[in-house]
Amino acid sequence: MDTISFSVLSFLLLSSSFFHSSFSAFSYDHPPPAYYYHHPPPPPPLTRLERARRVLLKFADTIDDSNDFTKNWHGSDPCEFRGVKCANYPNSKEQAVSGLDFNQAGFSARQGSNLGLTGILDSIPELAFFHVNSNNFSGQIPTQITRFPYFYELDLSNNQLQGEFPRDVLSSKQLLFVDLRYNKLTGPVPPELFNMDLDVIFINNNKFSSNLPWNFGSTPARYLTFANNKFTGPLPSSIGNASKTLTEVLFLKNQFSGCLPYEIGFLKKAIVFDVSNNLLTGPIPESFACLNKIRFLNLAHNKFYGPVPESVCELSGIRNDGNLTLTDNYFTEVGPKCMKLIKSKVLEVSGNCIEGLPNQKSHEECYKFWSYVKPCPNEWSLKVVPCKKHDPKYDETAPAPAPVTYESLNPTRHV
Repeated sequence: MDTISFSVLSFLLLSSSFFHSSFSAFSYDHPPPAYYYHHPPPPPPLTRLERARRVLLKFADTIDDSNDFTKNWHGSDPCEFRGVKCANYPNSKEQAVSGLDFNQAGFSARQGSNLGLTGILDSIPELAFFHVNSNNFSGQIPTQITRFPYFYELDLSNNQLQGEFPRDVLSSKQLLFVDLRYNKLTGPVPPELFNMDLDVIFINNNKFSSNLPWNFGSTPARYLTFANNKFTGPLPSSIGNASKTLTEVLFLKNQFSGCLPYEIGFLKKAIVFDVSNNLLTGPIPESFACLNKIRFLNLAHNKFYGPVPESVCELSGIRNDGNLTLTDNYFTEVGPKCMKLIKSKVLEVSGNCIEGLPNQKSHEECYKFWSYVKPCPNEWSLKVVPCKKHDPKYDETAPAPAPVTYESLNPTRHV
């Protein structure tokens, strides 16, 4: 064998030996050494802002934004996005998206789909508030918000939400403000709502029905609007338990019936009380003389009857820039103090049964009403006055703030 042939043979033998040993090294019985693998280091965890940015951009890809609300949603800093609020996360120096304010953005679903809250409300756990007044959201409220540790304000007003009252909201421990007005929500309002430490409950202009829960007065809320629903039955006597906080309450345009509870007179901080356009009846409780701060008292378009208490016409809040509306009832008498308010156009009594005043019901209509009217079952309590006699020298002269709750009757207004 010549020198060249020997060299080739030697190379082949060495090569065969090398490949054999290499194959053995990769067998299942003999795993390869660690240096054969090249694992890249794991990526750093996403910051709170980056995670929120991705959620927002994904949401923007799913909506019809005809108003170009999200036009500036680009770049690496979501705090610069329109409608996005940021703050330092509690007990941390890291910034986070703390609130979303999409009021009147006009977001809609793309053709063939629904615009739900899932994917936006449930995906940013650092949220403290969420405002989406006047959009086209539908479906259910995600349950995840009950686990958001700092979530305190929810405004879903003027959307297309359906179904019953979102009970998942009742588990949000920090919640102070609930605005569900102008949706299509139905059914009863759960009693648990009135055990929550809420400051504001706006649920007007839905289709809620049934009686108000017996514990209605347990609420610490200052502002309540239940107007334009289908509530029935009497107003709960527990309303008097809300005397330390309740400032404004709107019950107008429902189907409440029965007589007013005298406990309403305990509402010493009440400025607005409106039960107009219902099926309520009976005399005005004498306890209304204790509503020392009341400025707007509206009992119009019901079936109230009897004389108008002079003590109500003496209330300073009504006399000084206030309003007492008793239109379209069956009241029969006004005294000199009430007559003075009629002349100053503070008291409205048209459409009643008061002799000698213009624009009253016909005698026939009044007689017909009196032929079937029944006394109140709580008639004895309607004479109770749970406060000391009013002394005009203690009247407040400072101007009272403008009412808040009437603004909630405007669907596009964020209150």
